[in-house]
Amino acid sequence: MAPTSLSWCLGAALALFCGSSWPQAHSALAPENEVPLRPTTWLPEGKITSITLPKGRTRRLYFTLKKKAPAMSVTVSPCDLPIEWSLAARTLKDKPLKSLQWSTKKSTPEMWWRGPGTEEKMHSFTGNAVDTYRGPSYPHASIYILRLRSKQQNTRATVYLHEGLGPSGAFPLLPADPRVHTLGVGMTSVTLSWAPSASITSLPHTQKSYDYCVLVNSQQNYPSLCAARESVRKEKDQRQEKKERRRRVTVWPILKEWWWQQWDSYPEPQTPSSSLVNEYSDLQCVCQGTENVCTVSELLPDTQYYFDVFVIDRLNRTSTAYKGTLARTHEEARPAITTLREGELRWVTFRDRGSNSEQFFSFRPRGLQQSGLLTLQSCGAGEKVKVTVSSKGQVLTSQAVGGDLAHIWLQGSPSYLIHLERDGATTDHSSDAALPGGLTASVKMQTSSAYHRRGVPSLPSTLQIKSFNRLRGCNSVTLAWMGTEERSLYCVYRRKLGNREAEASALTAPCLGPESRSDTERVLCKYFQELNPRRAVTTAVIGGLEPGMAYVFDVYLMRRWGIPIKYASKMVKTRKEC
Repeated sequence: MAPTSLSWCLGAALALFCGSSWPQAHSALAPENEVPLRPTTWLPEGKITSITLPKGRTRRLYFTLKKKAPAMSVTVSPCDLPIEWSLAARTLKDKPLKSLQWSTKKSTPEMWWRGPGTEEKMHSFTGNAVDTYRGPSYPHASIYILRLRSKQQNTRATVYLHEGLGPSGAFPLLPADPRVHTLGVGMTSVTLSWAPSASITSLPHTQKSYDYCVLVNSQQNYPSLCAARESVRKEKDQRQEKKERRRRVTVWPILKEWWWQQWDSYPEPQTPSSSLVNEYSDLQCVCQGTENVCTVSELLPDTQYYFDVFVIDRLNRTSTAYKGTLARTHEEARPAITTLREGELRWVTFRDRGSNSEQFFSFRPRGLQQSGLLTLQSCGAGEKVKVTVSSKGQVLTSQAVGGDLAHIWLQGSPSYLIHLERDGATTDHSSDAALPGGLTASVKMQTSSAYHRRGVPSLPSTLQIKSFNRLRGCNSVTLAWMGTEERSLYCVYRRKLGNREAEASALTAPCLGPESRSDTERVLCKYFQELNPRRAVTTAVIGGLEPGMAYVFDVYLMRRWGIPIKYASKMVKTRKEC
């Protein structure tokens, strides 16, 4: 116990002795107004130096020149944000004392900065473009100071110091006219051209250390390749952040999804790239090589794009940007749009066998409710037509229409665009001969305002016509068919077949309506309504027939709105003897 207390007392006494003597010795070497030691960065000559610029802080780079250096050049290339940088030459009256320098443990640039002397500003620049100062060296300058500062956000910059006359050769050269010109603009492509770089034209064909890289985006022109890469990185970070947010929403994910998320959260380590092209491979240059003409294809119509051209030096891992341009692709050729009148019954024909046959119609319903009814029916057996209804560029509905009647309810828009196109999946052309004029597809369409309705009208549960054998006589037959709960008009048409079976096949066409029938073929028209759908059956006795003759009967549901509905044709033969 005694040795322990004794050692503790000796340690405390030694600490008090050293603590009292150290401030006196230090105060003799360091004055009260001494500037704190700041980190000093030397700028090497002939080497590309990357500098990180924190927001609002000034970074200083120091360098000296050889005694026989007649001139110099300093190139500063910002990454993606505007920066301020200046170059100054400082001349000291007296060189700092070596003893003071070693005693205060200060670096040579800081002692020169603290010593008495004069400073002369040589150059200053503000912006996000690459800027170079070229000029003679100052013979009396003791040290050169390069100051860089970013006011907006943290960013990076590249600095290069070159001693001597002429270009440094570290950055690719731009022509006298660094603009990117537009040779031609199409609906999905743009052709660009630019003056060739002297760095590429002066090299022999055997050396291929330079490349052009053309980038295209729909946001802005980039001042440098570094800025383009930063934009791509930010977009990836935003997408990754959205994925992380979606992952946090699911508290108990499925085991399989959780397993793959663990693999995604630990990406494979990436090996450092060996060239600048590999480093910027994520930029996806649309054109790359030594040609100064590029055609950018696979663009969207009626869209504005920004085009940038960069010269890449693969040996020095540097690049220089041309002055980018922008262009807007041409809009698609607007097809002819036919205006549909109220209640108009229209036949739409497609004479082209190709699947790209299409037609456009517009309809403006009446009334404040802006509601309407679109009725369509394909007339070719096995043929289907795709109908798409849109309003103000937004698709409201899209469906395929066949032989069955289709109703599309229109509501909520002042006008509608109706797009009809032949379904490319249809392969059955057996109905070509049944349609006049060599048509391969035909659609029957009608549009009408329905401001007094609230929805699609009801349809019969079946479109079959039934005949009663017991009620079949020599001069009359009895037919029955299903109706609806709405009050509607039903018309019955007849036609004597005789030996003309071809006429029977023509009468079975689904699109043949009462407008195509003769008035002499109409037998009767009657109104019918039944609120109970199960009991909505109506009958009609057709008289005035000849004994032993075959007749084809058609029933049409006549409506004030929409295409008349045709029931399936029914062939009935009267009795020969009664």
